[in-house]
Amino acid sequence: MVKIYSTSWCPSCVFAKRLLEEQNIPFEEINIEELGMSREDLGELTGGMTVPQIVINNQSIGGYEDLLQLNQSGKLKELLKK
Repeated sequence: MVKIYSTSWCPSCVFAKRLLEEQNIPFEEINIEELGMSREDLGELTGGMTVPQIVINNQSIGGYEDLLQLNQSGKLKELLKK
């Protein structure tokens, strides 16, 4: 299960969602603005206060750059198998 915490105005969020879609990886998007979540709330949930924050199988992996690096190294598929 992949969750992506995002906002409507974040370009890195768009890139992260596009990468997941291109890899046919289903994800749940959680828009922190719509929920009224603060950056502090996000930090408590994921360990990061910037968007996007991506969580795979209840493990926070960080943001878009981290997702991209995992994908390029082949480790993303390994994480998804767990």
